[in-house]
Amino acid sequence: MNKMNNKLLICFVLLPLTTVYAQSTIDNALTEIAKNNTAIQANTQFWNTQKVQYKTGNTLYNPTFDYDYLNGSPANAGNQTEIVITQSFDFPTVYGKRNQLANERISQADLQLNAANQVVLLEAKKVCIELVYRNKLQIPLVKRKEATEKWLAFFKKKMDTGDGTILDVNKAEIQLLEIRKQFQENSSAIGVLNEKLTSLNGGTLIILKNVTYYEVPVLADFETLFAEIETADYVKKTLEQEKVIAQKQIEVSKAMALPKMEVGYRYQGILGQTYNGIHTGISLPLWESKNTVKLQKAKMAYTENAISNHANEYYYEIKQLYGRYESLKSILEEYQKVTNAMQSVQLLDKALAAGQISVLEYFVELNYYNSSYNSFLEIEKEYYDVMATLLKHKL
Repeated sequence: MNKMNNKLLICFVLLPLTTVYAQSTIDNALTEIAKNNTAIQANTQFWNTQKVQYKTGNTLYNPTFDYDYLNGSPANAGNQTEIVITQSFDFPTVYGKRNQLANERISQADLQLNAANQVVLLEAKKVCIELVYRNKLQIPLVKRKEATEKWLAFFKKKMDTGDGTILDVNKAEIQLLEIRKQFQENSSAIGVLNEKLTSLNGGTLIILKNVTYYEVPVLADFETLFAEIETADYVKKTLEQEKVIAQKQIEVSKAMALPKMEVGYRYQGILGQTYNGIHTGISLPLWESKNTVKLQKAKMAYTENAISNHANEYYYEIKQLYGRYESLKSILEEYQKVTNAMQSVQLLDKALAAGQISVLEYFVELNYYNSSYNSFLEIEKEYYDVMATLLKHKL
């Protein structure tokens, strides 16, 4: 390539860039999806039901009523009537321990609900990012299609007057065919993504036509950012809460190993005489609770290992994302140092019109510039996609 072509490339790479700090409707879309998404609604209903279930069952057993009427033999032996009303209950400390366990499970349910909803919102945000990218790509595709159509008409006119050749017309037709293909594919992708967004919005129509992303905060250094992310990590919080629950389960299991008791009223009538008074009983916990404490301790040990494993994997996952973020940020800054992008196509047009370059050279250079700008848009999209994942804890 000659010097002029290199200058054209530098100019072309930066078509007018939308500022990364511009306000976007992505936030509005996410607000609507948070209200209308059926998965979020189902998650909310499910975990609310679970919370009610956790509070169920920590009451006294149903009272029992026993009535016996026994015929005596021989006839003068008399008949016997016996009535027993009893109320059984666990050792009193069990109810307090169970209530504490239920409260911890309810706290965990809130964490699991938030984690599930966060997954849905991150998916929605990534769809929005893809849509913005496609919307931005559509603008140059339309311009490229219109410009190529004009050149094709121009070459055909020149050929009709004897100043052009069929080769130039063929080159333009091939170029137009490729551009129309890209245009149709991108238009189709936009339609599919808007349908996906509508689906995520619970079926309520939502169309994102924006060509700007969302406001990006200045990220702190990795260790500071990771500390912030880790503090808000619902997976870690859920595992830590699981450890608390395991501890409470151990306490409940130990309390359940204490004797169960029953109290009540007993009446007995025989041979014209009646007896009544208090009935009491106690169960000896010899077999029923065997190994339950041991089981809960094993669960607690498993949870501790799961917390450690998650912390290790999550650290390196975020570290890799942060490294990719820094790389993409650096690349975008290099792109943004170049200005006057629209002059590139104009310079090419002037060069072709003046006969300084051939039609073949024109389309080769044009495709090279188009490919460079497409790469920029892809890098920009990936940058925002990585940022969305890094900032998932803010959703």
